[in-house]
Amino acid sequence: MYLCIITDCSLVAPFQGMWAIQALVSSFLAILFIQSGLDKVLDWKGNLEWLTGHFSRSFLSGMVPILLGTLTLFEIAAGVVSALGVVEVLVYRSYCFAFLGSLISAVSLVMLFFGQRIAKDYAGAGGLVPYFILVVIDLYFMA
Repeated sequence: MYLCIITDCSLVAPFQGMWAIQALVSSFLAILFIQSGLDKVLDWKGNLEWLTGHFSRSFLSGMVPILLGTLTLFEIAAGVVSALGVVEVLVYRSYCFAFLGSLISAVSLVMLFFGQRIAKDYAGAGGLVPYFILVVIDLYFMA
């Protein structure tokens, strides 16, 4: 009985196309970047202190406040646009906001990766790679 349900394609038909996967990826990016951006806003001072120390030996040391502000804006934008993408995908089966959210997410991740590499935090930079791979695959399938 259960095998018939699992193999019955009529039960899977609503999931044809990329909309379900896109809604999940956009949800993931919305959660990731809204939380990260809000953390930076709500604990600006703590993040600024930590990042100032993190970049103290790099050429970015004097630019930490402006870079943190820029990154925060990109992360919040990536999260909000990705959240709009979830709604757009589920309601209209359209991918405009989802694509834009993934694109802003990719730029945010490149900014984070650049900073981690400059700060010689190679483990931190490596931790960003799976997120970036997800976003690049997502962009590829929407293009």
